[in-house]
Amino acid sequence: MLDFDLSELYEVENRALKQAVKRNLDRFPDDFMFQLTKVEWQEVVTICDNLPEGVKFSPATPFAFTEQGVAMLSSVLKSKKALQVNIQIIRAFVFMRQYALSHKDLTDKLLELESKYDRQFKDIYDAISFLLQKNIQETDQKQRKRIGYKDR
Repeated sequence: MLDFDLSELYEVENRALKQAVKRNLDRFPDDFMFQLTKVEWQEVVTICDNLPEGVKFSPATPFAFTEQGVAMLSSVLKSKKALQVNIQIIRAFVFMRQYALSHKDLTDKLLELESKYDRQFKDIYDAISFLLQKNIQETDQKQRKRIGYKDR
């Protein structure tokens, strides 16, 4: 999640959130939080149409927080609102992880079924192709120019 979204959720100024993070950088290793480069930020601005106007043209690039970084924010921003929002965000991350895992299982099962039935349908497809080829050959035989004597 980007810092300006989190500051809106926590109901604090983005500047205050960034200051709190900078004062506690030792709590935010690279796998918890990182700052977007100017090139990455330009790409985000180009792709996303619904960014807040004040954020689009800010000279500072935003911080991006991982699930663990969002959890760490509750220890940096020590308000009751920050704690409640943090709990909700963590629950959302857990739900998304469970959702992704359940879809992976479902995807794996579908692939397994697909491969099983593909073999059966391949046999049917081969049989239909053979019959169509045979039909085409018979049609070609009937349409060819006859040589020899004609029956009157």
